Amino acid sequence: MTGARTRKTTEPKSKTKKGPAPGQGAALSSSEITALVEGTHGDPFAVLGVHPGEKGLLARCFIPHAETVSAHTLAGKEVGQLTRLHDEGLFEGRLSIRKRQPLVYHAANAGGEWRVTDPYSFGPVLGEMDDYLIGEGSHTRLFDKMGAHHIDHEGATGMHFAVWAPNARRVSVVGDFDEWDGRRHVMRARRDTGIWEIFVPDIGPGHAYKFEIVGPGGNLMALKADPFAFRAEMRPDTSSITTGPLRHKWGDEAHREHWRQADFRRQPVSVYEVHAGSWRLKEDDGFLTWDELNEQLIPYVLDMGYTHIEFLPVSEHPYDPSWGYQTTGLYAPSARFGEPEGMARFVDAAHQCGIGVILDWVPAHFPLDPHSLSYFDGTALYEHADPRQGYHPDWNTAIYNFGRKEVRSYLVNNALFWAECYHVDGLRVDAVASMLYLDYSRKAGEWIPNREGGRENLEAIEFLQSMNREVYGQHPGVVTIAEESTSWPGVSKPVHEGGLGFGFKWNMGFMHDTLEYLQEDPLYRKHHHDKITFGLVYAFSENFVLPLSHDEVVHGKGTLLNKMPGDDWRKFANLRAYYGFMWGYPGKKLLFMGQEFAQIREWSEARGLDWHLLGEERHVGMRNLVKDLNHLYRGTPALYARDCEPEGFEWLIGDDAENSVFAWQRKAPGEEPVVVVTNFTPNVHERYTVPMPAEGWWREVMNTDASAYGGSGVGNGDGVQAEAGSGGRACATITIPPLATIMLKRNT
Repeated sequence: MTGARTRKTTEPKSKTKKGPAPGQGAALSSSEITALVEGTHGDPFAVLGVHPGEKGLLARCFIPHAETVSAHTLAGKEVGQLTRLHDEGLFEGRLSIRKRQPLVYHAANAGGEWRVTDPYSFGPVLGEMDDYLIGEGSHTRLFDKMGAHHIDHEGATGMHFAVWAPNARRVSVVGDFDEWDGRRHVMRARRDTGIWEIFVPDIGPGHAYKFEIVGPGGNLMALKADPFAFRAEMRPDTSSITTGPLRHKWGDEAHREHWRQADFRRQPVSVYEVHAGSWRLKEDDGFLTWDELNEQLIPYVLDMGYTHIEFLPVSEHPYDPSWGYQTTGLYAPSARFGEPEGMARFVDAAHQCGIGVILDWVPAHFPLDPHSLSYFDGTALYEHADPRQGYHPDWNTAIYNFGRKEVRSYLVNNALFWAECYHVDGLRVDAVASMLYLDYSRKAGEWIPNREGGRENLEAIEFLQSMNREVYGQHPGVVTIAEESTSWPGVSKPVHEGGLGFGFKWNMGFMHDTLEYLQEDPLYRKHHHDKITFGLVYAFSENFVLPLSHDEVVHGKGTLLNKMPGDDWRKFANLRAYYGFMWGYPGKKLLFMGQEFAQIREWSEARGLDWHLLGEERHVGMRNLVKDLNHLYRGTPALYARDCEPEGFEWLIGDDAENSVFAWQRKAPGEEPVVVVTNFTPNVHERYTVPMPAEGWWREVMNTDASAYGGSGVGNGDGVQAEAGSGGRACATITIPPLATIMLKRNT
């Protein structure tokens, strides 16, 4: 592992030589020389580089292995010969120039010559305005300032490094460009903000690096990866990688403009949830690259009629079985799938096909890997020191200190980064409930009440509100979605109205109640009728996404198909009926990969989906059903345009528990309604009377029992006639197939 390339903290001492001759400036003391060569000097910028002497300017540099050094301007003019003060490579000499400027040293030893542009001869890159905004916690362009950036500075080209470590005694950038030697590039401390920075000339993209940090007690920390790294090594290696600006010319403006102008609540949204590492594997079981996903995943999603792809976290993470939810590199697309530009090409290609890209985003916790954020500068910096606040028992991870402005800024900037730099269409925020409650998964005495004595995490609330304000304020068209499993009020209510400010909330109640209902034998479902009807009591209290997510098909829960009771015929019929029911139910749709063709085995991140099942008619039928549901949904405004508003739904039959039949209409202004009827028993209901919105001929536009989907083929042919009934309301006599959902739309 890269992290193993650590040098000893104390180098062997060699003989200290006398300082410069009189007239060249005050000599360094022996203790300063020792501190420089041992990497313990408190402020190398105060003594290395170019400084005034008694008779003009002098230069000091530390170049290990050098025996002779001469100083030159960037233009190549020699301006001085330096004297070696210490055998480890510390040099000093008078300069013939009168104005301070960057220098290039020509170094030599018995093995040859090389050049070193002096990082200590350059001024800082960050400015007073950066200090002010960072100190205030209001800087929303931190990803342009922090981390590693390839820039031109004071006549030279190189990498600027900046990292927040306010309690460190020393911070050095180390990498394959300096033999991982923490003495060579000790950074400049900006004490007001706790940020350390250095410009290292002559290095570009593609170099491995980390930060070597000496904590407040003088202890050398494990080498730390850059919290703002834009690229990282492939696990198990853990170094950050220097990059240049993202090399991609975007062509997705039409897509982005559409969503800037659209009301997301009133658009069709059908999401295909994907784990990029296991959707499909190569023949050698390797990961598909972003370009290969572009060639394979995008056409599949387009054909299937989904509107969006939602990826489980694709930021860098060291442990495959975490599925990306224990991320160590929030700003770096995972090296598993190739270079960062590959991800940009994927998003752009998806957009040009009309497909949005949503990322799972994890500000709820972070892992304790030694190269990551845990005790970053020798103190609890990103996390709370008290484990009752800073440790998550469920996942053995640390919890961000949301009350610290620098931590909030780090996370808010990350949300903005993905929206701006990779043009993502949305962020689905994981584990929001664990953020909102201080006592989440904790017993009495294991948590600390808030300042008002309650269990609500007021600092996390403020962070989430701040994040949503900034995302929606700076990037109209980008949506945020909360995975929030409790009844917390106003999750998708605007911040200015007292809400958390998310655009949508996952409807976990829908998922749990309907799956519990469907796992009952159909004979007993009549006793659990309210599992289906109760959801409509709160269906419009939030803007909901209906999720059938990855969490429901792992850890012994079985796939959706295997949750269904009965023999194979009933399992497939139940699942088809459920999909039809869900696509007709108010709320946006989300389905985890593989469930569209009724995957039989539980999902595992270690293998690809069982695509061979598409050689069997029943699985092909299931996939065709989901495809047709998506296309019907997208082409029928009554099914989506009022997903989040009560005017879009009306019960037609909600009380037939005996037959486990449900019927409702979906509506939208100016559009023909759609009638949805579901029968959750294996009985055929012939001549069943259903109240209808209007008289006329109603076409059967969807029947999940159709033979094309693997069903029995029972249905209503071309449609049914609705006629005036008692009480003046139209009614139709229909046939309801077994374990099926049908949808009817009036001919006009």
